[in-house]
Amino acid sequence: MRIANLSGRLAVLDGGLAVDVETASGGRFGPDPQAVYQRWAEFTAWAGRASLPAGQAYDPRALGSPVPAPRQVFAIGLNFDEHAAESGFVPPDTEPPVFTKFVSSITGPYTEVVIPPGGNVDWEVELVAVIGEPARDVAAGDAWSHVAGLSVGQDLSERVLQMAATPPQFSLGKSYPGFGPIGPCLVTVDEFDDPDDLELGCAINGETVQKSRTSEMIFPVPQLIAKLSAVTPLLPGDVIFTGTPAGVGLGRTPQRWLAPGDELVSHVSGIGELRQRFVAAS
Repeated sequence: MRIANLSGRLAVLDGGLAVDVETASGGRFGPDPQAVYQRWAEFTAWAGRASLPAGQAYDPRALGSPVPAPRQVFAIGLNFDEHAAESGFVPPDTEPPVFTKFVSSITGPYTEVVIPPGGNVDWEVELVAVIGEPARDVAAGDAWSHVAGLSVGQDLSERVLQMAATPPQFSLGKSYPGFGPIGPCLVTVDEFDDPDDLELGCAINGETVQKSRTSEMIFPVPQLIAKLSAVTPLLPGDVIFTGTPAGVGLGRTPQRWLAPGDELVSHVSGIGELRQRFVAAS
């Protein structure tokens, strides 16, 4: 299934059509896209049996984040060898670096993002995993059963603020308004031939700046869930930004930053794409 937030309402997408879940379920499930993760097993069982009505055409620009208000947002640093190298770090070997993006930074897939005054805004395309079943001390071999689905994310980062303190302020520099686009939908794990090997990448004004595969991750999704759940319970609707490959602006010579008028298009194969346009602060 492809689950979406369409104008603030939970929907199931099929091609270019959308089915409103509250209407189709006769009110069994409400319209809130975030609330469905609390009843994920019940929802997927219903959707798998239900004869859904014909969908309606929709404007993709009306899509919001399929997880608009998670209780916890985890973000993983340095999860690709070449990205660690371009950032000047030794790749982690036993423990993934973990930080957060504050929930207020999360937006939908098609947005306009304000560049903070004096800021150097960088791009980081990422696979996003969303928790569907509570996870505590979960073994890696069982981890996919706790995942509701996958989405595309951008871990937009303002490097001046990020590097202004020692140690760096990762969470703060990555949490300006609009710095956490997720979408265009959530795709359930059973839709993928191999959820551990998906292409991801992004382009600025049509120029490819990142391209890799999730099979290149140092810590793949199941290991991340095992590592995180060994420390803290993962809750339904929680979000994991799983790390970015090489090609960010910080690691280039000369360094490169997003500028007013730029369009950033990010994708993960089998899921879809995000489109962010950048504007100067007024």
